[in-house]
Amino acid sequence: MTEPRTTPDSDRPGASPEHPWPVRSIAVKVAQWIDRLGSIWVEGQITQISLRPGTRTAFLVLRDPAADMSLSVSCDPQLLRGSAVPLQEGSRVVVYGKLTYFTGRGTISLRVTEIRPVGIGELLARIERLKALLAAEGLFDPRLKRPIPFLPKVIGLITGRASAAEHDVLTVARERWPAVRFEVRNTAVQGPTAVPQILDALAELDRNPDVEVIVLARGGGSVEDLLPFSDEALCRAIVSATTPIVSAIGHEPDNPISDHVADLRAATPTDAAKRVVPDAAAELALVRELRERSAAALRGWVERESRALSQLRSRPVLADPLRLLEQRHDEAERLRNAARRAVEHCLDAQSTTTRHLRDKLTAVGPAATMARGYAVVQRVSGTERHVIRAVADAPPGSQLRIRVADGAISAAALGSQGLGGKTKEAENDRQ
Repeated sequence: MTEPRTTPDSDRPGASPEHPWPVRSIAVKVAQWIDRLGSIWVEGQITQISLRPGTRTAFLVLRDPAADMSLSVSCDPQLLRGSAVPLQEGSRVVVYGKLTYFTGRGTISLRVTEIRPVGIGELLARIERLKALLAAEGLFDPRLKRPIPFLPKVIGLITGRASAAEHDVLTVARERWPAVRFEVRNTAVQGPTAVPQILDALAELDRNPDVEVIVLARGGGSVEDLLPFSDEALCRAIVSATTPIVSAIGHEPDNPISDHVADLRAATPTDAAKRVVPDAAAELALVRELRERSAAALRGWVERESRALSQLRSRPVLADPLRLLEQRHDEAERLRNAARRAVEHCLDAQSTTTRHLRDKLTAVGPAATMARGYAVVQRVSGTERHVIRAVADAPPGSQLRIRVADGAISAAALGSQGLGGKTKEAENDRQ
């Protein structure tokens, strides 16, 4: 089986300078490829209408409201003349057509067969759908709102050129604070070029480190006029900016979405100037009032403390601090004397009791008895001494010690005599 022959890459048409494609071949291939796309619906904003009498084709330029991109459109003039809503530059439309590539000029055009103006009801419905989408993403969350500085160093202002909104903001702000500084960027505030210009101005002011707050100002208008301020790209740019942004579109019935994503919403450009720039006269008056209130509060505090000190000084413990000590000294002296008297009384009572006991002991003791003429007779036997209580305890010849009141007498027992008067020896002889 033989292998199929392959053509080297360099031999393919258009792959090398030696085998280039001719312009006609490229144009035909591009036309064939575009023709396969089929018919499509496209939405945009009409920025240019070329409708000459007697011509069989009308030309339009359809622009994307959110980007600097446009597309050439051609149609039958009757589509423009027979529209239920007059079509003019700035109208939002939805067209149905097929892309066509003109090989002779090398251009692309959209040949439309149906044009539908976008009504206010449909615009409002689209705004509500976008609002619901951004709300679901949390872009309306109050926690994402950045605080507005009390006195911005520089205020960025994005508004229309020589507009009433610019005049109101600058005039009111300078009346309130003459030294206020502005960085003004004049852009289109309606129409197809508004969103790109506002995005560029917003990015430029956001990069400026001196700009501390940015004001988007417009004096109101119809729903179609305010469509740029409900554009998704602009709303996301406001959320992603690092500088606080104030939305002052000045349209109360239908607020654009920029009012919801901005850090602060002002009812009008004048209201924005009042909320961003403090009133110098009011602030000076407030400073004076606060100084007066603080001085009054300080005086009141001093007076209260002085009265408190006077009350403390008038109390007896501070008016005569030694008086309490003297009272305590007298009380201590009285208690000490009472204690001394109690001790002395107790000692006297105990001394009397001791004396009585001593007298009793003296009266019944041997010394008192011996002082009345009695004696204590002891028999001495070696080193031992025994008190003689009976005649039999002292046989004749016993060594005796007789203790009297003033000393002791040594003696010997010569005999004994009983209570009947007979001696012991006579009784023995009788027996």
